[in-house]
Amino acid sequence: MSDLDTLPLADLKVVEFTHMVMGPSTGLILGDMGAEVIRIEPIGGDRTRRLLGSGAGYYPMYNRNKQSACLDLKSSDGVAAARLLASDADIVIENFRPGTLDRLGLGYEALAEDNPRLIYCSAKGFLAGPYENRAALDEVAQMMGGLAYMTGPPGRPLRAGASVIDVTGGMFGVIGIMGLLERRHRTGKGGRVKCSLFETTAFLVGQHMAQKAVTGQAAAPMPARISAWAIYDVFTTAGDGQIFIGVVSDQQWVAFCAAFGLDAFAADESLALNNDRVLARERILPTLRALFVHMNLAELLSKCEAIGLPVAPIARPQDLFEDPHLNAAGGLVDMTLADGTPTRLPALPVEIDGRRFGVRRHLGAPGADTRALLLAAGMTGDAVDALFAGGSVA
Repeated sequence: MSDLDTLPLADLKVVEFTHMVMGPSTGLILGDMGAEVIRIEPIGGDRTRRLLGSGAGYYPMYNRNKQSACLDLKSSDGVAAARLLASDADIVIENFRPGTLDRLGLGYEALAEDNPRLIYCSAKGFLAGPYENRAALDEVAQMMGGLAYMTGPPGRPLRAGASVIDVTGGMFGVIGIMGLLERRHRTGKGGRVKCSLFETTAFLVGQHMAQKAVTGQAAAPMPARISAWAIYDVFTTAGDGQIFIGVVSDQQWVAFCAAFGLDAFAADESLALNNDRVLARERILPTLRALFVHMNLAELLSKCEAIGLPVAPIARPQDLFEDPHLNAAGGLVDMTLADGTPTRLPALPVEIDGRRFGVRRHLGAPGADTRALLLAAGMTGDAVDALFAGGSVA
């Protein structure tokens, strides 16, 4: 889905004061769906561009379909240029420490004076409350919000293996923005939405809180949990392959036993119902592990798929570059990194009218669009030249 007039958010202008993952992921979603996204970076470019290790993928994953303007927000001229760019924006996104943009004159109240239709999204660590002004990161929220406790084995809290709270928090930001856009259609006025890391984490572990409310028993960490199904586990196959298999209904149990020749289990009336099988896991699972370890992964996968079981080989992120499903219908988009390297990265996981969203703008150099954006905002060439000469923009 690349023709601009077919994109659902075409004609919306977004100005983004962000860094790391949460704020940029909000802008990414809006940009992929057609909005014009202007990313404000410091002179020299956002430091997220230069992270190493696990942070090396943050910038390329969450900053396609954006223009870059480098402004010195510590200078009055840089702030003035930022206000000019935001003066006709539909949406502003920011994820700085609480109060930072307010002190610069770039907070909601200041920008809304010039632009009452503005929708202003602040992505923070916490919503209103005693923690509101604390610093937070994805990992902090996962630890405080119970997700790390649920992910690791007992006594060993472990963060999830991706920036799930940053990205999910950004998604909630988009939901809030969409709600305010609809309200603006009715009232003509914008508003402010806040999304957060901690409350996002609490929402995600809400199912475990509800479990405690319903059963009176606290949820155990996932590696030690009592599963809702007897067969819902990872098994080793011949050649040290690994596969997840789930048998989640009594009808699937019958088909599973028939497919794998488990006649004794099939004939055992005490195993006919799911809850009874859960109580008999210690009897069932050793038999299955001994059976599957002699089967190759492809054979086991084929058998399970043939009877409609939930099944999955255990993949690594790098395996997804070659995934046939992702490569078949736009699940991966062709991109060019800032250094010119071609790659393919996941598309927005949404179809509209049967089509996926693509890349209109590849990753550019810091400030690649500064001059063009300021000229389009109404500044004269001489005024822009003066800002560049003074070092307040780049």
